[in-house]
Amino acid sequence: METLIYPDIFKKHIIAFFTGKSPGADIDEISAVASIDKQRIYLPIQKHTDKVLVLDSDLSPRIADAVITSNKGILLGIQIADCVPVLLHDAKKNVIGVIHAGWKGTAEAILKKTIEAMQERFSSFPVDIKIAIGPSIRWCCYNVGYDVLESVEKATGSGEYHINRGGQYCLDLAAANKYQALSAGIHEKNIWLSDECTFCNPDKFYSYRYAKGTTGRQSGFIGIL
Repeated sequence: METLIYPDIFKKHIIAFFTGKSPGADIDEISAVASIDKQRIYLPIQKHTDKVLVLDSDLSPRIADAVITSNKGILLGIQIADCVPVLLHDAKKNVIGVIHAGWKGTAEAILKKTIEAMQERFSSFPVDIKIAIGPSIRWCCYNVGYDVLESVEKATGSGEYHINRGGQYCLDLAAANKYQALSAGIHEKNIWLSDECTFCNPDKFYSYRYAKGTTGRQSGFIGIL
């Protein structure tokens, strides 16, 4: 069954959605869902970097884990299977962005760097940016080593995004990214956060941890109509 999650935080002239296993990250199906030519769908080559790509007229695939653009008629997307998908929109400057934030990207503050890139390249103000944080693995199912927790803490600061349960460190990357957004100047009322855990819902979402290795990908997409 097709799963499409439309965050209600964005304006009507924006198309923005997260997928589940179906249509996943199938570009043909995404093209049909969004009513856009698949040649106008842009997916970066994700490598768990902190690289933010500013997309202009060159739509060739490049390594990046965040993409921003002011181009209309382009659907930006990222693929995930436990990591945090983030969609961004500045309605005043008409700029959109997508982020793939795993623990490495979160520890490198990729969300903050994306917001900074929107400020530097498009003169965006954080108070004008709305973000949606999609389904990802939550702290109920994400035990990590202290080194991972420490690296995310250094980038995020204090907040309720991790607990110690039975001697294990349980990390909530979605919540950590919310705290990073707040510290970057995003208003809390402008943040939409999914409450779904990919690991807890294996029938609905792909989860790398649940599958214990190779698995498919779901996605997050945003475009200016």
